[in-house]
Amino acid sequence: MPVSNEIDGSESVLAFYGAELRYKREQAGLTLKDVVKDCYFSVSYLSEIERGYRRMPRKLALHVDRVLGTDGFFTRRCDDVRRSRRGGHAHYFERALEAEGKATGMEEWYPGLVPGLLQTASYARALVLGVNPLSTEEEVEEKVSARLDRAQLFEADHKVPAYWMILHESVLNHPLLPLGEMAEQLNHIAELGRRRRVVTQILPCNSAPHPLMMGSVKTMRFRDEPPLIYIESAYSGDTIDDPEIVDQYLKAYDLVRAAALPPAASLEMIQATAEDFRNGKQRN
Repeated sequence: MPVSNEIDGSESVLAFYGAELRYKREQAGLTLKDVVKDCYFSVSYLSEIERGYRRMPRKLALHVDRVLGTDGFFTRRCDDVRRSRRGGHAHYFERALEAEGKATGMEEWYPGLVPGLLQTASYARALVLGVNPLSTEEEVEEKVSARLDRAQLFEADHKVPAYWMILHESVLNHPLLPLGEMAEQLNHIAELGRRRRVVTQILPCNSAPHPLMMGSVKTMRFRDEPPLIYIESAYSGDTIDDPEIVDQYLKAYDLVRAAALPPAASLEMIQATAEDFRNGKQRN
């Protein structure tokens, strides 16, 4: 079997690891299907590791070393790959970041804030400084740039995932930025809605208690894999794949969605509030 040269291992730690995996697999004359035989993981999962799109779990690394006879190489190195970070992102966000890039659909609820995927530079900068007030300017800009880069998911040359966001009305009532900058943030959300890149709903301030009052949640769905849940607080985050817990979060999100205003009415509210902010008027 000829050895493929498609992967540039110099691009990142993930790409180097994936390129070495493909080299060893093809050197052994095995297909992806051969390697994952008698293994829980799918062909597509292993393919994404080879292409540098995701990290290899230790359980799979042990299996690969056994099948390829690589003397524990991939098991020893998988922890190095896991610790490698993409600049500007917290280590606990890495798995969710990888999942974002291949999700076919995402749903997000972040009480009181605009989610990261939809933030403008001014909004992202304010939040970064709020959480890390002693950061240097270089550290702040690295985090802001990394956050803005994620929004490339919504550009025309990407296969845009279905993205559904629920905003709490307090985002409109209590702007975190000067009114002109907040108008820019809301216009950005409205423009993505008008371009049919996102669906947004507003949960009114007078809504009844609901299951997600305590924190944020992002659901991610995939073509050939079960869904994932990502939850986050100021200095930590967790990606959840336990089916029972995932199911609880999906049902909870549906309850919040049912309590929110319809998308068309929500978009009108966002646009009207942006206009008010532009004119120096704040909602009561």
